[in-house]
Amino acid sequence: MSISLSITNLSKIYPTGEGVKSFSLDIQHGEMVTLLGPSGCGKSTVLRSVGGFIEPNDGSIIIDGNEVNHLPPEKRPSAMVFQSYNLWPHMTVFNNLAFSLKLKKMKKAPIIDKVKWALNLVQLQGYEKKFPSELSGGQQQRVALARALLLEPKVLLLDEPFSALDAKLRHELREELREIQAKQQLTMLFVTHDQEEALAISDRIVVMNKGEVEQIDSPQNIYNYPASLFVAQFIGKMNFLTGYAEGNKIHIGSLNFPNMNRYNKSVTVAVRPEDVVLASEVENGLEAMIEKVMMLGHYAEVSLKTEFGIIKMFIDRSEISQFKMHQNIRITFATIQTFTDEQDIHTNGYSKIPNLTKEEIEVYEKV
Repeated sequence: MSISLSITNLSKIYPTGEGVKSFSLDIQHGEMVTLLGPSGCGKSTVLRSVGGFIEPNDGSIIIDGNEVNHLPPEKRPSAMVFQSYNLWPHMTVFNNLAFSLKLKKMKKAPIIDKVKWALNLVQLQGYEKKFPSELSGGQQQRVALARALLLEPKVLLLDEPFSALDAKLRHELREELREIQAKQQLTMLFVTHDQEEALAISDRIVVMNKGEVEQIDSPQNIYNYPASLFVAQFIGKMNFLTGYAEGNKIHIGSLNFPNMNRYNKSVTVAVRPEDVVLASEVENGLEAMIEKVMMLGHYAEVSLKTEFGIIKMFIDRSEISQFKMHQNIRITFATIQTFTDEQDIHTNGYSKIPNLTKEEIEVYEKV
């Protein structure tokens, strides 16, 4: 598979000292990659540098085999969809879409065909004569997307295009975008601060923090195997506890887990709420008292008071009647992740411990 976009050692430092440092990324043809991170992490700087709207201090940007650093935005084989729709208010939908094609001196019949194609793609058939003021926010964003697609870009750049929309519409549009991307085999670089959005639509995710890359991986691996404490904190809900690593074991209160990375110090233990489970009668579980049960659709969130503070636990909605306020239970963890400190960002330990038997632990400790 060929590389559509190659970014090498891209740097853009602002007078404040913030920016992006030595950012590198290759995106394959037909791949959808999302830049994800908190505000100010540098994701939009990367995107706008690729689009030609920001001039980087250093680095190379190659699109479809050609370096484009010297080219203005309109000369690059890319198109950008912004958070704001930027539609001409005095033009109909048809004219908004046809404008760039007319600039290319295209004849009337092909323009009509291409506009119809684009409107069909974004499910806006029959909207040609409407003005932007007559459209909803979601419809206007669909027109903006159609306009970008008509440019037939080698790389489509999207800068938080759905952030101004309500949650339900945002969910619908991102599904449609993913369908269009797959159908047209588009190469996309997408920017968002919404982790759910990134996990839902991406082939790969680039998690950024303070201008640097924390992890580049598939959504599944980003969620299941965070490469740093920052990624563990930023992606999804997570419980953090203090454990102690000694010899072959990590001790978390009365619980013991294999010390895969041979740590010998205090560690931060990260546990997903869905990996907090009831302990069996033969296990040494942590004592916990139910403080709150919140119904959240197909699952419920249980807040547990423990010696480590409040621990969140997810349960299936069908089990909610089993959990009573102020009830005392014992819990254990199906899976833990361990981190030494925030600077040691690429040496996390990930222990899959689905309730190891005594015999299995004894085998591990002999290794």
